[in-house]
Amino acid sequence: MTNQLPFSEACERNKAPILEVLLEELPGQGRLLEIGSGTGQHLVHFAPHFPGLVWQPSDQPGQLEGLAARIRLEAPPNVLPAIELDVLRHWPPGKFDAIFSSNTAHIMSWAEVSAMLAGAGALLHGHGIFCLYGPFNEGGGFTAPGNAEFDRQLRARDPEMGLRDIEALDKLGAKHKLVLQRKYDMPANNMLLVFMKLED
Repeated sequence: MTNQLPFSEACERNKAPILEVLLEELPGQGRLLEIGSGTGQHLVHFAPHFPGLVWQPSDQPGQLEGLAARIRLEAPPNVLPAIELDVLRHWPPGKFDAIFSSNTAHIMSWAEVSAMLAGAGALLHGHGIFCLYGPFNEGGGFTAPGNAEFDRQLRARDPEMGLRDIEALDKLGAKHKLVLQRKYDMPANNMLLVFMKLED
């Protein structure tokens, strides 16, 4: 039955390098929200390494069936059932110690990216961590020719999509008490950005 689960080749390739960074950055215990859990491949790979973190997967309604199936088959006990999350309309209650999201910012509109950062700022405890993985622009330009082509393809599909500037994310995060602490260069011209929530 496992071969019937939704599958992302990119998730399979990047899960090991992402985990290396998360092991450095995530707290050892508390509550973690994953925004856009997708196929669940990241979730089931990461969560066993953080037994003290209760992991809350989430996604939009169309993704939940496949995600739920993977959680049932492969997730460890510290993973909760997946919930619906729409950054513009529907956020879970309560506070979190960490938030993780992978490959979401470039397929969202800027309004949705803004809502994601606002939601993260509202849901994180003081000193909570928001880890955002994906391809980003830096210094006003693309970091690699492949990223420029990827951006062109995204905008052809939907003009609201596209790679986001790290400087714009930093400025936006600051409005919600999220300070960009570190950025990690990752394989395939991606990065992992680490924001910390200031005390309320």
